[in-house]
Amino acid sequence: MIRVISRDCPALAGAWIVALAVLCGTEVRAGTLAQETGINQRLVEMSVADEIRKRCDSISARFFAGLKLMMALRSEARERGYTAAEIEDYVSDKEEKRKIRGRADAYIRAHGAEPNDGPSLCALGQSEIAKQSRIGALLRAR
Repeated sequence: MIRVISRDCPALAGAWIVALAVLCGTEVRAGTLAQETGINQRLVEMSVADEIRKRCDSISARFFAGLKLMMALRSEARERGYTAAEIEDYVSDKEEKRKIRGRADAYIRAHGAEPNDGPSLCALGQSEIAKQSRIGALLRAR
């Protein structure tokens, strides 16, 4: 059946392959790690938490929670078919780090704080901890 569909409509055959992969529990690779929205969103959240803990003396990092998240993201990338070298290249790439940092700064501003401003980051951090958000889960009030 897929053979007939692929001859008549190649895009539909591609959709069938994706549907089968999803039904079988196989992760579908986006193409590059920069295109993996879920992974990158978690990296942005880690970056926001890191900025808060660096600038706010009343908040510290939950080190093991951050380490566990990093390991989970690496594992997720591996499950999607990325090699260890591709992952290392991505997390070491200065341009990609700038993009993640820019998205983190945008998040910080959208939530009423300013990057590099300790008092506003403390307020944001306290809010994230109180909401028990994914960012708040990476932080601890001292």
